[in-house]
Amino acid sequence: MPAPWETATDRTRSAAVITGVLFIVATAASVAGSALAGPVWDRTNSLGDLFADANRIDAGLLLQLIAAGASVGIALAMYPVLRTWGRGLSLGSVVFRTIEAVLYIVAVVSALSLLSVAQRFLDAGAAQRVWSQAVGDSLLDVRDHANLAAVLAFSVGAFMYYSLLYRSQLVPRWLSGWGILAIILTLVACLFALFGHHPVTDYVLLVLPIAVQEIVLAVWLIAKGFTSPGHLAVPFPDGRDLGRDASTLA
Repeated sequence: MPAPWETATDRTRSAAVITGVLFIVATAASVAGSALAGPVWDRTNSLGDLFADANRIDAGLLLQLIAAGASVGIALAMYPVLRTWGRGLSLGSVVFRTIEAVLYIVAVVSALSLLSVAQRFLDAGAAQRVWSQAVGDSLLDVRDHANLAAVLAFSVGAFMYYSLLYRSQLVPRWLSGWGILAIILTLVACLFALFGHHPVTDYVLLVLPIAVQEIVLAVWLIAKGFTSPGHLAVPFPDGRDLGRDASTLA
């Protein structure tokens, strides 16, 4: 609950800074996790190879969990600001980014289970190794599919709040419009990954624009914040219009 002396402008400014920091954390953790563990997944030919780089994989999975938590935090931090402009879309962004985080957790759990199977693979006899490899391949498929579904959920959730940001002009329209176009490219990458049976990271040129945009947006929010409600006519769900008097939001 906000302090009685805290104005709406203060709360909006705090939400902008928190959102910006979470964007940086989510993007940095995701990129670092992929850079750390991605090459291991790409060159793995057997469970034995996988277990040899278990420490790198563990570190990458920890970063993925951090990114998942920050992803939910982004939508939650923006919700109080965006709900005025569209309660359904703002709530939907929270829901889909929560689904994204859950799917990333599923991917992490699958990868951790895969490491356990890899350890048993090294200790098993020849007959048991065939069974272990089959289980490992299944867990790897679950991980890949969960990651792809998580990117799809992210795309839907992000499209919702970028649409509200574009409508509300809480950030410059070139910035929110960039986000919308970048999300569309990410969805295209997901479709290529789905039908091409490749990880979405293989289509880095399609995913890169949203990663860059999120960093630019983060810096903007931390430095400048959301556009002050006093500069816009702010619609309320009950039809009221506060016009240019931002003080009534306090």
